[in-house]
Amino acid sequence: MTKKAFPLTRVYRLLEPGPVVLVTTAHKGKANIMTMSWHTMMEFEPPLVGCVISGCYSFDALLKTRECVLNIPSMELAKQVVGIGNCSGEKVDKFKKFKLTPLPASQVAPPLIAECYANLECRVADTRMVNKYNFFVLEVVKAWIDPSIKNPRTLHHQGKGVFMVAGRTIKLPSRMK
Repeated sequence: MTKKAFPLTRVYRLLEPGPVVLVTTAHKGKANIMTMSWHTMMEFEPPLVGCVISGCYSFDALLKTRECVLNIPSMELAKQVVGIGNCSGEKVDKFKKFKLTPLPASQVAPPLIAECYANLECRVADTRMVNKYNFFVLEVVKAWIDPSIKNPRTLHHQGKGVFMVAGRTIKLPSRMK
């Protein structure tokens, strides 16, 4: 087998971290949504999620309020996911523009997005890497899921407008629970 050099500027396309999420924040009475694909599980109990949020309206809101919701959309929301990622909440009410329904969260101020199959209410647990890397550590304090959706087809960003859609699942023997 012959291997070929791969550009370092595209390595992120090989290691995409998981499904695209819609991050909701709320600051000064205004809710906002941003599209995010750079996140990773860091711990299981309590559930900790590391994520990169940088230089945007949501970054400022998260830094000031230390709360957000990670809303996990399925493929049916693909156009809204891309549209949300291509505009600023500073100028646009994204809930109205993209016809999404805010629902009250139980533990944090930012709303859940009703149309997403899962919602994770989060509080910032650690900001030590924010100044250098824009990396937040979030603790999930409440999780919601729509039990009617059995096999959600999530979106996985591969860069430059390219997405992979989760599909077939397989089960293999494992000692992990």
